[in-house]
Amino acid sequence: MSGRRRIFMLLTSLIALFVLAFLGGTALIVWAETHPAPVSDDSSAIVVLGAQVYADGSLSPQLELRMEAALSEYRRMPRLIITCGGRGENEPAPEGDIMRNWLIEKGVQENMVFSENTSLNTTQNLRYARQFLPEGESRITVITSDYHLPRALQMARDEGYQADGVGSPCKPEYWIKNHLRETFAWGKYLLSRLGLTDYQ
Repeated sequence: MSGRRRIFMLLTSLIALFVLAFLGGTALIVWAETHPAPVSDDSSAIVVLGAQVYADGSLSPQLELRMEAALSEYRRMPRLIITCGGRGENEPAPEGDIMRNWLIEKGVQENMVFSENTSLNTTQNLRYARQFLPEGESRITVITSDYHLPRALQMARDEGYQADGVGSPCKPEYWIKNHLRETFAWGKYLLSRLGLTDYQ
């Protein structure tokens, strides 16, 4: 067998292994998001992770679904809500503030909702939310999109929380895109756990 053929077979094998690992990772994400642990009645707060707000101040479909899930969970068991997210490009105000206002308009009492309005990524969402929790409390319910929930929960545990969560559905037309991106995000996260890359 020629050297060129050996290199070709090696590259083909590596590509095949990558594809299998990628598809396996995606399958694990889908399984995890469809088999969440029950939400504990000991949770002291609902932490809603931010997503895009449009320039006119309206919620993106993804964020609206998260907010509806948060409102449903609050109505099931009223407790403190922390809305998370700073002001992104072309957003009229911090996501956390707009999310808080949305909940108040839906009937949640103002003193039950706090806005964390400086974070720029999931790690910061979770880290900065802690300032609003009662002292000594670490039990939270995370609200985010279903495909993002397994990683968000692991990141919450990395931050020292006892976390469970509720995942809101993503729109069917974005299902493949969201899950492919999430698989890459998990890869980056796992590499960061090995100290091979930075991760936010």
